[in-house]
Amino acid sequence: MPLVRRLRDHEWRAYRDLRLRSLRDSPDAFGSRFDQEKRRSDAEWAERVAAGTRSESVLPLVVPEEADFVGLAWAKIKSPDPDTARVSQMWVVPERRGRGLGFELLSTVVSWARDAKARRVVLRVTCDNTTARRLYVRAGFKDLGESEPLRPGASMRSQPMCLDL
Repeated sequence: MPLVRRLRDHEWRAYRDLRLRSLRDSPDAFGSRFDQEKRRSDAEWAERVAAGTRSESVLPLVVPEEADFVGLAWAKIKSPDPDTARVSQMWVVPERRGRGLGFELLSTVVSWARDAKARRVVLRVTCDNTTARRLYVRAGFKDLGESEPLRPGASMRSQPMCLDL
Protein backbone atom coordinates (compact mmCIF):
# COMPACT_ATOMS: atom_id res chain seq x y z
CA MET A 1 0.00 0.00 0.00
CA PRO A 2 1.41 3.43 -0.90
CA LEU A 3 2.31 5.71 1.96
CA VAL A 4 0.07 8.66 2.81
CA ARG A 5 2.27 11.65 3.51
CA ARG A 6 2.26 15.39 3.86
CA LEU A 7 2.55 17.41 0.65
CA ARG A 8 5.83 19.33 0.20
CA ASP A 9 6.29 22.91 -1.03
CA HIS A 10 8.04 22.00 -4.27
CA GLU A 11 5.24 19.59 -5.26
CA TRP A 12 2.72 22.33 -6.03
CA ARG A 13 2.55 21.46 -9.75
CA ALA A 14 1.75 17.80 -9.06
CA TYR A 15 -0.83 18.90 -6.47
CA ARG A 16 -2.36 21.36 -8.96
CA ASP A 17 -2.60 18.66 -11.61
CA LEU A 18 -4.23 16.17 -9.23
CA ARG A 19 -6.60 18.77 -7.80
CA LEU A 20 -7.75 19.81 -11.26
CA ARG A 21 -8.12 16.17 -12.24
CA SER A 22 -10.29 15.58 -9.16
CA LEU A 23 -12.54 18.51 -10.06
CA ARG A 24 -12.84 17.34 -13.67
CA ASP A 25 -13.54 13.72 -12.67
CA SER A 26 -15.93 14.43 -9.79
CA PRO A 27 -17.41 17.90 -10.29
CA ASP A 28 -20.28 17.23 -7.90
CA ALA A 29 -18.07 16.08 -5.04
CA PHE A 30 -16.58 19.48 -4.21
CA GLY A 31 -17.65 22.99 -3.36
CA SER A 32 -14.95 24.31 -5.72
CA ARG A 33 -15.39 24.14 -9.47
CA PHE A 34 -12.91 23.17 -12.17
CA ASP A 35 -13.46 26.31 -14.24
CA GLN A 36 -12.68 28.52 -11.23
CA GLU A 37 -9.63 26.60 -10.06
CA LYS A 38 -8.02 26.25 -13.51
CA ARG A 39 -7.83 30.05 -13.76
CA ARG A 40 -5.44 30.26 -10.80
CA SER A 41 -1.91 31.35 -11.68
CA ASP A 42 1.14 29.23 -10.95
CA ALA A 43 2.03 31.71 -8.21
CA GLU A 44 -1.37 31.20 -6.57
CA TRP A 45 -0.99 27.41 -6.66
CA ALA A 46 2.52 27.60 -5.24
CA GLU A 47 1.37 29.95 -2.48
CA ARG A 48 -1.62 27.75 -1.59
CA VAL A 49 0.64 24.75 -1.18
CA ALA A 50 3.32 26.69 0.70
CA ALA A 51 0.74 28.11 3.11
CA GLY A 52 -0.61 24.62 3.75
CA THR A 53 2.71 22.88 4.14
CA ARG A 54 4.09 25.46 6.55
CA SER A 55 1.09 25.66 8.85
CA GLU A 56 0.61 23.55 11.96
CA SER A 57 -3.16 23.97 11.58
CA VAL A 58 -3.33 22.66 8.01
CA LEU A 59 -2.68 19.12 6.82
CA PRO A 60 -2.28 18.72 3.04
CA LEU A 61 -1.97 15.00 2.30
CA VAL A 62 -1.09 13.07 -0.83
CA VAL A 63 -0.64 9.45 -1.78
CA PRO A 64 2.42 9.11 -4.03
CA GLU A 65 2.71 6.17 -6.38
CA GLU A 66 5.70 5.98 -8.68
CA ALA A 67 6.02 9.46 -10.25
CA ASP A 68 2.42 10.57 -9.62
CA PHE A 69 0.01 11.30 -6.81
CA VAL A 70 -3.04 9.03 -6.71
CA GLY A 71 -4.91 10.55 -3.78
CA LEU A 72 -5.27 13.70 -1.75
CA ALA A 73 -7.00 15.17 1.27
CA TRP A 74 -6.74 18.57 2.91
CA ALA A 75 -7.64 19.21 6.55
CA LYS A 76 -7.68 22.40 8.60
CA ILE A 77 -8.22 23.47 12.16
CA LYS A 78 -9.25 27.12 12.08
CA SER A 79 -9.76 29.58 14.87
CA PRO A 80 -12.10 30.48 16.42
CA ASP A 81 -12.96 26.73 16.60
CA PRO A 82 -9.77 24.85 17.56
CA ASP A 83 -11.87 21.84 18.60
CA THR A 84 -12.88 21.05 15.01
CA ALA A 85 -10.78 19.66 12.18
CA ARG A 86 -12.41 20.09 8.77
CA VAL A 87 -11.68 17.74 5.88
CA SER A 88 -11.90 18.85 2.27
CA GLN A 89 -10.53 17.82 -1.12
CA MET A 90 -10.75 14.12 -0.29
CA TRP A 91 -10.25 12.21 -3.55
CA VAL A 92 -8.59 9.10 -5.02
CA VAL A 93 -7.99 8.52 -8.74
CA PRO A 94 -10.66 6.20 -10.19
CA GLU A 95 -8.23 3.42 -11.10
CA ARG A 96 -7.04 3.14 -7.46
CA ARG A 97 -10.43 3.30 -5.71
CA GLY A 98 -11.62 0.40 -3.60
CA ARG A 99 -8.12 -0.44 -2.33
CA GLY A 100 -8.15 1.35 1.01
CA LEU A 101 -6.46 4.61 0.01
CA GLY A 102 -9.42 6.76 1.03
CA PHE A 103 -9.53 5.05 4.41
CA GLU A 104 -5.77 5.60 4.86
CA LEU A 105 -6.12 9.29 4.00
CA LEU A 106 -9.00 9.65 6.43
CA SER A 107 -7.19 7.73 9.19
CA THR A 108 -4.18 10.02 8.81
CA VAL A 109 -6.42 13.09 9.16
CA VAL A 110 -8.10 11.64 12.26
CA SER A 111 -4.73 10.84 13.90
CA TRP A 112 -3.49 14.35 13.15
CA ALA A 113 -6.68 15.88 14.59
CA ARG A 114 -6.32 13.82 17.78
CA ASP A 115 -2.68 14.89 18.15
CA ALA A 116 -3.80 18.50 17.69
CA LYS A 117 -6.32 18.03 20.55
CA ALA A 118 -9.33 18.54 18.27
CA ARG A 119 -12.56 17.09 19.64
CA ARG A 120 -14.20 16.33 16.30
CA VAL A 121 -13.56 15.92 12.60
CA VAL A 122 -16.19 17.21 10.19
CA LEU A 123 -16.65 16.91 6.45
CA ARG A 124 -19.34 17.15 3.82
CA VAL A 125 -20.35 14.46 1.35
CA THR A 126 -22.58 14.86 -1.67
CA CYS A 127 -25.84 13.08 -0.88
CA ASP A 128 -25.67 11.01 -4.09
CA ASN A 129 -22.10 9.82 -3.45
CA THR A 130 -22.91 6.51 -1.77
CA THR A 131 -19.36 5.15 -2.08
CA ALA A 132 -17.82 8.07 -0.19
CA ARG A 133 -20.66 8.04 2.33
CA ARG A 134 -20.03 4.34 3.05
CA LEU A 135 -16.34 5.11 3.64
CA TYR A 136 -17.17 7.86 6.12
CA VAL A 137 -19.74 5.76 7.97
CA ARG A 138 -17.26 2.86 8.17
CA ALA A 139 -14.75 5.30 9.70
CA GLY A 140 -17.30 6.26 12.36
CA PHE A 141 -18.73 9.48 10.95
CA LYS A 142 -22.38 10.30 11.59
CA ASP A 143 -24.76 12.75 9.95
CA LEU A 144 -24.60 16.23 11.42
CA GLY A 145 -27.82 18.17 10.91
CA GLU A 146 -29.69 18.47 7.63
CA SER A 147 -28.28 18.33 4.11
CA GLU A 148 -27.40 21.65 2.50
CA PRO A 149 -26.89 22.89 -1.07
CA LEU A 150 -23.49 21.81 -2.38
CA ARG A 151 -22.81 25.35 -3.60
CA PRO A 152 -24.85 28.54 -3.38
CA GLY A 153 -27.80 28.18 -5.75
CA ALA A 154 -27.15 24.48 -6.48
CA SER A 155 -29.91 21.89 -6.44
CA MET A 156 -27.41 19.15 -5.53
CA ARG A 157 -27.17 18.61 -1.78
CA SER A 158 -24.35 17.66 0.57
CA GLN A 159 -24.59 16.11 4.01
CA PRO A 160 -22.38 17.39 6.84
CA MET A 161 -20.90 14.50 8.84
CA CYS A 162 -18.98 14.40 12.12
CA LEU A 163 -16.66 12.05 13.95
CA ASP A 164 -16.34 12.75 17.67
CA LEU A 165 -12.81 12.07 18.93
